[in-house]
Amino acid sequence: MPASGPKQCRSGERTTRLSWYRPWVRLLESSPYDTPGGHYGGVHRPVILPATFHGGFAMRAPLVAFALCLALPAVPCLADTPTDALAKPPTNAQRFTIMSTAGKHGSSARWVTADGTHMGRDSLLLRGMVSEVDSSATLGRDGMLEHVVVRGHTPNGDAGETFQIKNATANWKSPVDAGSAPYRHAAEYVAFGGPMDLNANLVETLLASPDHTLALLPGGQAHAERLTTAIVGEGAAQKQVTAYAVTGLNNTPVPVWVDGSGKFFAFVDGLSWMPEGYESAQAQLEKAQTAALAEHARAIVPRLLKTPAGPVAFTHVRAFVEGKRFVDDQTVVVDKGAIAQVGPAASVKVPSDAQVIDGKGKTLVPGLWDSHQHVPDDASGPMLLSLGITSVRDPGNVDEQTMSRAQRRAKGELLGPKVYPSMLIDGKGPNTAQVADVATSQAEAIALVHKAKDEGFDAIKFYGTFNPDWVKATAAEAHKLGLHVHGHLPAGMRPKEAIDDGYDEITHIYFVMMQAMPDTVVKVSNGMARFEGPGRYAKDVDLTREPMKSLIATMAQHKITSDPTLVVAESLFVPENGDLSPAYAPYVGALPPSVERGFRQGGFTVPKDLTRADYRASFAKLQALVGAMHKAGVPIVAGTDGSGLELVRELELYVQAGFTNAEALASATIDTAHLVGADQRTGSIAVGKAADLVLVEGNPAERIGDLRHTEVVMMDGKLMDAAALRTEGGISKRPAWFE
Repeated sequence: MPASGPKQCRSGERTTRLSWYRPWVRLLESSPYDTPGGHYGGVHRPVILPATFHGGFAMRAPLVAFALCLALPAVPCLADTPTDALAKPPTNAQRFTIMSTAGKHGSSARWVTADGTHMGRDSLLLRGMVSEVDSSATLGRDGMLEHVVVRGHTPNGDAGETFQIKNATANWKSPVDAGSAPYRHAAEYVAFGGPMDLNANLVETLLASPDHTLALLPGGQAHAERLTTAIVGEGAAQKQVTAYAVTGLNNTPVPVWVDGSGKFFAFVDGLSWMPEGYESAQAQLEKAQTAALAEHARAIVPRLLKTPAGPVAFTHVRAFVEGKRFVDDQTVVVDKGAIAQVGPAASVKVPSDAQVIDGKGKTLVPGLWDSHQHVPDDASGPMLLSLGITSVRDPGNVDEQTMSRAQRRAKGELLGPKVYPSMLIDGKGPNTAQVADVATSQAEAIALVHKAKDEGFDAIKFYGTFNPDWVKATAAEAHKLGLHVHGHLPAGMRPKEAIDDGYDEITHIYFVMMQAMPDTVVKVSNGMARFEGPGRYAKDVDLTREPMKSLIATMAQHKITSDPTLVVAESLFVPENGDLSPAYAPYVGALPPSVERGFRQGGFTVPKDLTRADYRASFAKLQALVGAMHKAGVPIVAGTDGSGLELVRELELYVQAGFTNAEALASATIDTAHLVGADQRTGSIAVGKAADLVLVEGNPAERIGDLRHTEVVMMDGKLMDAAALRTEGGISKRPAWFE
């Protein structure tokens, strides 16, 4: 594959937990180990999500790409099965509503046929992206999956997948890999894709296993421990359900609800699978599991966050100072949470009572910012901090959870970066964003702006189904209240029109490119067209001519910010299934096999009249557009719309586009701090600023990728060991070195 091609968790184009519902997850646009971390309120938690819990256990994994023809021995080669040929649930099937706070997004069913075959069928329409899949599975004498067939299609292509055990050998073939292993002991196959039924079967098998522990294929081990209980339903339908935290599939525990007999009941997250008739219990179950998981979050704070007894001195470091330049052999002294001294090591006097951290051969940078991070859960905090990310902008999430995390962090009950949140506002329709606050009138939109201000949000973010006629008045009200305005483009709008109506920032580089797209693309840009249009046409756009020439000039003149999320575009357009994402390559071997499979997921299916080379050429033009905007003076802020693991890859893409290493680093530090109005407090290494600092091994002045090698993280003057944060966050070892 060419120089790039990540599969990352997309979210603005994304979801929430990195893998439980692999095919669906990636639709959300928004991450997998089984190495034990700290004790999780009774749960020994491994780490990030596997490439399988697609059906619905994540709000932040990229969409599954199914584009390979499968051909296991004795298993037919499956083509991209049309929707009308997929299994039709019988009247007695157990049915689920796939839903979010924004409403219904699809349906799911599971049933067992007369011959004992377990069947599943999921249908999902999420922000214009359609997935239709089914599965059939039979069990062996040991109760484990013996034969699995997945059929159907997702935006990434053919969903075909097969697994079987024959002659004491397990064989599998998915859209991203194929393999085999001796089958000597009971182990459950973790499917790469398919409907929720496969995940539900895995949970039920896990809970029926001794000690609630289960070996997995292709590798790893799952474990479940009880979290909490709840009473749902009324009258004859009332029942007690129990939440279990499942570890070994993701870097954070995955909560799953079961009924009194240990049968799958519901999965609750940004996108939820609720049994028909119990949809109204979604908020109740979310509140209960969130409260239970918060207990662990509180317990780890004193273990990982240390307040120094006195001053701290980072001596003989290479320092990125003033937000713009690297200087060798510096000493930086921190006292009482603030930077007290910065200067040449030979001239800075280190206090006699200071804790000294030797920085020879290392680099001290400001705490990093992810300007596009939909924080998925409490437990994601340690991993984000381990990456050196001490501040994030969350451009849309479950409002109540966002505010709750902010309050608990302020009280010292939650370990994580400081969050600058946006309220996500959308209109009502089939492509409504799954965690949006929905406005069905101009008055409701204005009311939501006031709600955002009253509840402590820093910005509002428009989404694709929002009525473009309401943008101007809504943005004006937001500005009157001191709120930042950014977002996707409502369908039918071009970026210049959005800027004229009050946008301060355009989210995602393909929306900036929308200026040059045909009307046929722009009018439906709240669906797949926002990807397929740029994928088809961007390669032929001349950035030095109209309409892009004027747009770039306007953005530069009025300082309209771009949050490009190039890693998202790279993952959508560049890789074929099986390609290893450059964003994740350094972490291979630090995550469970089930998760690392997700690192090899390809981009969206290429239309039949185009080639992958066309899509790659369009990505190259999107990357060149970022370079052209930067050269013209358009503010660029670095964000991932993923798990955070992709942030350094985003900076590598900027360097390829023509940024200096210092300019790329500034986009993930001082520039984002300036955007949210925090640059007088943090964002650079300067006397008087908050001590948000990261000590990394290596020299990012020469190799920006060295930023991955964090050793010490300081936030508001408090110290954290990066290795301990990685362990708690589910990363079993340092990332590998890459030139």
